[in-house]
Amino acid sequence: MKESMIYCKESLSKKFEIPQDVMQEIDQVSNRYRFQASKYYLSLIDWSNANDPIRRLIIPDLSELEEWGTADPSDEAKYTILPGLEHKYSSTALMLISNLCGGICRYCFRKRVFIEDEIIQNIDSAIEYIQQHKEINNILLTGGDPFMLSNSRLEIILDKLQAVKHVKILRFGSKMLAFNPQRVVDDTNLLSILKNHNENTHQQIYLMNHFSHPNELTDLAIKAVKSMMNANVVLTNQNPIIRGINDNSEVLAELFTVLADIGVPPYYVFQCRPAMGNKDYAVPLEKGYDIFEKARSYVSGLAKRARYVMSHRTGKIEIVGVNDGHVYFKYHRAAQDGNSASFLVFKSNPNAYWLDDYDDN
Repeated sequence: MKESMIYCKESLSKKFEIPQDVMQEIDQVSNRYRFQASKYYLSLIDWSNANDPIRRLIIPDLSELEEWGTADPSDEAKYTILPGLEHKYSSTALMLISNLCGGICRYCFRKRVFIEDEIIQNIDSAIEYIQQHKEINNILLTGGDPFMLSNSRLEIILDKLQAVKHVKILRFGSKMLAFNPQRVVDDTNLLSILKNHNENTHQQIYLMNHFSHPNELTDLAIKAVKSMMNANVVLTNQNPIIRGINDNSEVLAELFTVLADIGVPPYYVFQCRPAMGNKDYAVPLEKGYDIFEKARSYVSGLAKRARYVMSHRTGKIEIVGVNDGHVYFKYHRAAQDGNSASFLVFKSNPNAYWLDDYDDN
């Protein structure tokens, strides 16, 4: 990769002249939760602003050491078929193909991937399982970030998946266009691999981007977006609502608008998962819903396509309304197919962060 990564506090301090007290916090937190960032992404930070959203997103904070949440808040282990392969929804398989990212979001919900080795070790075993399950028609390639892999490794994985005739869609889950757009802009070979797969196989590649704040949508990032489009990749965006980054309706509306303007319609807005270290980044669910709906009221058309959801252990649950002392949920996709589209109604709890915080009526 042409853009080098910064892994330690020494290289960070030398490059950006960060105050010593901040460096001490980074050192203390990164002993528990890994710190990683690209020079490009760190260059977006206004270091004179303690509340800079990019700084908040990528720089370790002492609040992460507060005990809260779990290593696997969505119980992905329950749906793991073999290391790195999950089958939660009947038509979708999830493959963890990388344990590296272009940067590590401080609110990451899969911190365990950087602590334990949970990625796929035997790609052929995963393909064999998928071949045997004809109901699977789409694959989510994630991690970590798939685009941290070499082009040759990505091409091998794509070639093996091409042999599965009942799989029609391949979705890459990636924040690379925000963290390190040079990975795309400077690599015509990667773009050729993706374009060739789109044009010469029965499968369509989608890129589920992860832009969380308008400041990430730089000219270079937008250039990377256009490069992906030229490779016939279909792009969408998904992001969580995070305290101190985008828990503001005007900021979220701006994000939606710019994304739609460049051809990347918003897809999902997630409730922050109650993962370990995430307490200070999470927004109470009902407050998040209010922020989300006000943001949607400020925009029109494709900019308001997003759904506000949580990835609960029982399925992807959409938050559809808060009214008259009650909160209304709907299974957007349930782990048990029979529950899909079912409604759930609970009494309001302004302090709830997750479905499990609500009491049954």
